[in-house]
Amino acid sequence: MTRVEPRRPGGFAEFLPGEQIAFNAMLTTIRDTYEKYGYAPLDTPDLERTEVLLAKGGGETEQQVYSFTREGSKTSLTLRYDLTVPLARYVAEHESDLTFPFRRYHIGKVHRAERQQKGRFREFYQCDIDVIGSESPLVDAEFPAIINEIFESFNFGEFTIRLNNRMILTGFFEGLGLRDVSAEVLRVIDKIDKLSGEAFVSELSALGLNDMHIARVHDFIGIRGSNSEILEKLKTIDIPSEQYHQGVAKLAAVIDALQAMGIPESRYCVDLRIARGLDYYTSTVYETTLDEYPDVGSVCSGGRYDNLADNYTKTELPGVGISIGLSRLFAKLREIPGLISVDRQSPANVIVVPISSDQNKYAIEVSALLRGAAISTVLFADDVAMKKKFRYADKMGFAYVVIVGDDEVQAGTVSLKDMETGDAKTVSKQDLIARLK
Repeated sequence: MTRVEPRRPGGFAEFLPGEQIAFNAMLTTIRDTYEKYGYAPLDTPDLERTEVLLAKGGGETEQQVYSFTREGSKTSLTLRYDLTVPLARYVAEHESDLTFPFRRYHIGKVHRAERQQKGRFREFYQCDIDVIGSESPLVDAEFPAIINEIFESFNFGEFTIRLNNRMILTGFFEGLGLRDVSAEVLRVIDKIDKLSGEAFVSELSALGLNDMHIARVHDFIGIRGSNSEILEKLKTIDIPSEQYHQGVAKLAAVIDALQAMGIPESRYCVDLRIARGLDYYTSTVYETTLDEYPDVGSVCSGGRYDNLADNYTKTELPGVGISIGLSRLFAKLREIPGLISVDRQSPANVIVVPISSDQNKYAIEVSALLRGAAISTVLFADDVAMKKKFRYADKMGFAYVVIVGDDEVQAGTVSLKDMETGDAKTVSKQDLIARLK
């Protein structure tokens, strides 16, 4: 018999049980928070028709997707590379059945045929929320509030949500006479943290900006201060662009709403360097970083767009959304010692251990009783030495061991051992539920 080496494809992650439990806990926190704010769950197929998924075209995107045609079929299918394009198709296809504003969340895997490298995956989870059909700045402000709640729950230390408005930047460039190259200038600003000062000047020069333009752009995106101070400075700058002044007003409205929501101001700030290089962002934009772990990079980003589904419908569908790249975030945080615990190898906290097979029936009853009280429980079924049973319980990371012997069967009790302290107590079955709850 020829055996095949068991290897998964490069760039496709999978976890050991402890890691998967920790990953799922983060995913559950995200999902529960999204639903807390009233976002409806949505799932779309992993596969989309190629002509639908790649309607916008674009060389780089087409180079990063997995496409194929099943034998005997003329329909070309492509694995989704994000959750935004499937949302656009979904909204256009079900437009008459949806009620707008439409609020949805989507947590699922996406696929990109990227060059394999550390921290970059070809299959990974994204956790998206969007509101389609509303132009209110109050909706824009809701997303930082949601980010704040999620990352506060993760307990990774402090974080900063950086906000800007693309209308401010494009209006500023328009006022400088740079309207024709504004999209390219935005892309340069979006990667400013990765560029040296010389490289920043060089790239802007290559776009046709003169020394005066470069100095004005550099000084503008470098404006610092508190949120109110930055907004006041922006209001006083003499820019002959209506778009610029609308952008400042919209950004001020978002900041006012965040203050009304009671979000700590230390958690969000106006940062004029946040541009989001993708062309479809048109107004409010967001980037979130972890203060204590800056090397992790952006852990949640997004923004507002004018027309989500213009490739599929004539109806204008403005929207705003954010995405958490959970796979990349988890992988980065796993590299930081002690930050994410993977000690638990089971979602259950409790294991019921009969001393011998003679107590199996009673152990089954106790396990059923605990599960009936919504306490996740494992029943140890193998008839091996108690030393092996406790070694198993310790390796699996169970918080409690419920021991059942002849004495417990006769008395209708159990022995409850706390694996952290080592303390053991004899308790009734009803007291057992109360203690474990």
